Amino acid sequence: MPVRIQPSADVSPEATLGDGSSVWHLAQVREHAVLGRNCIIGRGAYVGTGVVLGDNCKLQNYALVYEPARLEAGVFVGPAAVFTNDHYPRSISPDGTLKRGEDWEAVGVTCKQGSSIGARAVCVAPVTIGAWAMVAAGAVVVSDVPDYALVAGVPARRIRWVGEAGEPLTDDGDGLFSCPSSGRQYRESEGILRPE
Repeated sequence: MPVRIQPSADVSPEATLGDGSSVWHLAQVREHAVLGRNCIIGRGAYVGTGVVLGDNCKLQNYALVYEPARLEAGVFVGPAAVFTNDHYPRSISPDGTLKRGEDWEAVGVTCKQGSSIGARAVCVAPVTIGAWAMVAAGAVVVSDVPDYALVAGVPARRIRWVGEAGEPLTDDGDGLFSCPSSGRQYRESEGILRPE
């Protein structure tokens, strides 16, 4: 399948776009960014220099994914979500001079397979969002999110477990959880959830 790039999008010729990927109106994909197959970059979204997206990722409208973020296959980033990349952001040094690229060390957000980031959520680097985890809309993530966790709030905290279908799991007791959609079972042990 061919790559689709809308005329108003700004895609660097040094970026790599996988087959079937789409970049919509006013989106920007920077130098050395890598998009896997069938990725969708929504209107006004930003993909920073060297950011890597696996296959089948979706960045919704106005999502901002700054380098050096890494997204594995099947990651969803909701509208206006932001991935930061600086421990101590400043425009100027203490002497008043403008900071340059070499004056700071970029840190990134990592999203594991199938994870989802809700609308207007902020992921403060460096953090890892676990596989199939879900970050609620408006949450501020400042620490790593376990696999299958549903986190919400400011700062984000785990409030439930979710399965691959994205639905909250049913607590069946004795550390067992099940997906109301698929019926798949999971077991929790010491704060970690794994499929049975």
